[in-house]
Amino acid sequence: MLVTSFVAQDLVALAPALVIVLGADVGTALMARILTFDLSWLSPLLIFIGVIFFLGRKQSRAGQLGRVGIGLGLILLALELIVQAVTPITQANGVQVIFASLTGDILLDALIGAMFAIISYSSLAAVLLTATLTAAGIISFPVALCLVIGANLGSGLLAMLNNSAANAAARRVALGSLLFKLVGSLIILPFVHLLAETMGKLSLPKAELVIYFHVFYNLVRCLVMLPFVDPMARFCKTIIRDEPELDTQLRPKHLDVSALDTPTLALANAARETLRIGDAMEQMMEGLNKVMHGEPRQEKELRKLADDINVLYTAIKLYLARMPKEELAEEESRRWAEIIEMSLNLEQASDIVERMGSEIADKSLAARRAFSLDGLKELDALYEQLLSNLKLAMSVFFSGDVTSARRLRRSKHRFRILNRRYSHAHAYWEICSA
Repeated sequence: MLVTSFVAQDLVALAPALVIVLGADVGTALMARILTFDLSWLSPLLIFIGVIFFLGRKQSRAGQLGRVGIGLGLILLALELIVQAVTPITQANGVQVIFASLTGDILLDALIGAMFAIISYSSLAAVLLTATLTAAGIISFPVALCLVIGANLGSGLLAMLNNSAANAAARRVALGSLLFKLVGSLIILPFVHLLAETMGKLSLPKAELVIYFHVFYNLVRCLVMLPFVDPMARFCKTIIRDEPELDTQLRPKHLDVSALDTPTLALANAARETLRIGDAMEQMMEGLNKVMHGEPRQEKELRKLADDINVLYTAIKLYLARMPKEELAEEESRRWAEIIEMSLNLEQASDIVERMGSEIADKSLAARRAFSLDGLKELDALYEQLLSNLKLAMSVFFSGDVTSARRLRRSKHRFRILNRRYSHAHAYWEICSA
């Protein structure tokens, strides 16, 4: 889910995202092995310590680590409760009869494993359930292997369902992951009985063998599929194409609502959206320069860009307002204020540029008047300096580089001097003409 969110915001390319997903499958399998140990004592400990840190120091990094501890504790508790809830069910005669029917059809067994993963909303829970059923002797070892393979496939189907309403980039990641799991399942399923016979000779409990199979299956699948990541990425781009943009108005692109619970990521999203306002502001500056050079049709483009900037600014403002500000660390609160201030300044600047463009077009160009050559040279010099300042300001805003900030301050001072000099020269010329 996190990787698809990154890809949807163009933070990660498709091919690296597929590599991350393959690695995440291995990590999930390793977690299944870890959770086979008795960790019932760890869940309340993590929740207890997490609550203390979170309530005591909300606006610090320790408070955020406390939230992580609470989350991990709740995950462990949920998995433990699933196993406890399943235990009495597996002892029922009717359930044993149902599972006893899973004895031969490897495709049917794999599909049931996929259903387990979808119903439990986790392949990890489905694998732990399979290990529990195997330990109780309710299902045979070959059936357990098929259920594990199906659970892996089910997690891919679950990702596709969760991202069905997402943009094309996010759906490609889910599709690539599903196809990798489908190919892996089709390759290994014909050899399930041979693997079960070979692994059955090991002197380990069947439940542990199920977990080890889950780990090594995902590890081998990851290593085998890695060379095919780029072809898979190209195939997914062919199957799922980008949606055509019918509306030419700018829309928020990076404001992912699911990232609001992660302040650092949410602030980065808002900062990237603010950079888009900076890009639109740069286009407005170029349009204003064209208006000054006698292109009145650019006035409509200026008005459209100003509307676009207003849309983005409003979206950023509402997005940041949804963040739990009392839970932000001091550095995050400062960044929050910086983003609000920068986006507001850019929005106000866009209104000024739009008004200037309208006044020039209405008063000068409509009356068939134009700036003198000397006047245009001065305006061009101011325009180049101002455009350079805008680009440098956006760079400082995003990177926070102190050296660039000093350069920006000196550049703004030079612009004020240049503007004052041209203003005085123009006033002197007016006096002389009078």
